[in-house]
Amino acid sequence: MSGQSLDPVVRGVLGKIPVPRCATYSSFLDAQGQAIDRGIALFFPAPHSYTGEDVVELQGHGGPAVLQLLLQRCLELGARLAQPGEFTRRAFLNDKLDLAQAESVADLIDATTAQAARSAMRSLQGEFSRAIRSLVEKMIALRMLVEAMLDFPEEEIPMPDVVQRDAQLGALHEELEQILRLAQQGCLLREGAHIVLAGKPNVGKSSLLNCLSGEEVALVSETPGTTRDVIRQAIQIAGVPLHIMDTAGLRASQDVVEQMGIARARSTLQKADLILILLDTTDGIGPEDRKILDELPPDTPRLLIHNKIDLLDQPARIEQPGKECHLYLSAKTGAGLELLRDKLLALMGWHQEAGVFMARERHIRALLAAQEHLQRAAGESARAEFFAEELRLAQEQLNSITGEFTADDLLGEIFSRFCIGK
Repeated sequence: MSGQSLDPVVRGVLGKIPVPRCATYSSFLDAQGQAIDRGIALFFPAPHSYTGEDVVELQGHGGPAVLQLLLQRCLELGARLAQPGEFTRRAFLNDKLDLAQAESVADLIDATTAQAARSAMRSLQGEFSRAIRSLVEKMIALRMLVEAMLDFPEEEIPMPDVVQRDAQLGALHEELEQILRLAQQGCLLREGAHIVLAGKPNVGKSSLLNCLSGEEVALVSETPGTTRDVIRQAIQIAGVPLHIMDTAGLRASQDVVEQMGIARARSTLQKADLILILLDTTDGIGPEDRKILDELPPDTPRLLIHNKIDLLDQPARIEQPGKECHLYLSAKTGAGLELLRDKLLALMGWHQEAGVFMARERHIRALLAAQEHLQRAAGESARAEFFAEELRLAQEQLNSITGEFTADDLLGEIFSRFCIGK
C-alpha cells in the first residue's frame, strides 16, 4: 500500500504502527479484531520509500483465499486497487525516479535475457539519465554562448568565438551519436528482432528453425506443404533476443489450407526486420527462387542461405559477390550454424559494447530528432536566432526522455503498459 497517510489503514489491519524499516511479526486483523493471518509487516514512512509516500508491505502465507480476505480488509479501510504502473508513476511524480528510470522498472521485469536484464538495471541505476543530463548541460552552455548577443544586444558582449562554438557543436554531435548507438543496442535487447524464414517448399526452413532453437518445434517432412502456418520461436544469440518465424513454402497451390498459409507467409514478410531466403544448394538459384526474391519487400535486409551443403560435400562459408550475401550451411549437420549466428547479429546491427543501457522506441525517436536539430543548427551558423532555436528544440527532445518536459498523455501511455500495481 502507498499513500499520503496510511495510519488509519495500518492501525485497522495491524492494531498498531510498526517500527519504520524493521520487519515486524504481527497478526493481520479483520473488522472484528480476529486474526486473518499472521505474517511480516514492513513500514516505510515518507519520503524514504519507493514512491516517496508512506508505504506498507504485508507478507502473508500466500494462499489465495487468505490474501483475498486481507485485500478486502484493506479496501474496507479506505484503500483502493492500484492502477497499472501506479506505484512507479507516483515515484516519478514525487521525484524518486526520472521517466527513463521509471520505464526501466518495467523493462527489468520483462527482460527475457541476462544481457537485457543487466542493461535494464544500468538504466534503472541512472546511467542513461546521467548521459542525457550531461549532454543537456553542455547544450545549455552552448546556448548561453549563442543567446548572449540576442538577449543583451546593447551590452558590449564580445562576439562568440566561431571556432569555439563550432568545436562545442561538434563535440555535442559526437556525444549524441555515442549515446544513440548505445541506445539502439539497448532497444534491440529490449524489442529483439523479427526474422522470417522464406523460400520454396522442401529447402529446409523447418530444419533450420529446429537447428537454431535446439529443439523440434516444427515438423520436418519430405512432403511439400507440410508447414501450413507461421511457426514462431524465440531464441537468443549472445544475449540478444530473436524471434524466428518459419513460414509456408511459397509456391502456386490448389490446396485451400496451404493457400491460407502462403498468404500468412507473405503478410509476415512485410513485417520482418530481416528475411532469410532458404535455397537448395543441389538445385542452385532457379526461376522459382528468383520469383520469390523479386516479390520480397525491397527495403528489408535479406540473407540468402544455401542449405544442404552436406549433400555436395562443400565447406560452410560466406560469399558476397555483389550486393547479395550468400551463406552456405547444412541444417542437418549444423555446419555453418555459427557463421549464421554471427551474421544474424551483424545484420541486426549488434556489436558487443560496454555500457549498453535499455532504451525504448520513443527514446530513439527523441535522440534522432535531437540529432536532426543539431544538424540544422550547423547549417544556421550565419543566423544566430535560428541557431539558438535549433539548440532549444534539441534540448527539448532530450528533456522528454527523462521527463523534465513531457506531455501528460505520454505519461498515461507509458505507465498503462506496466504490470498491475508496480
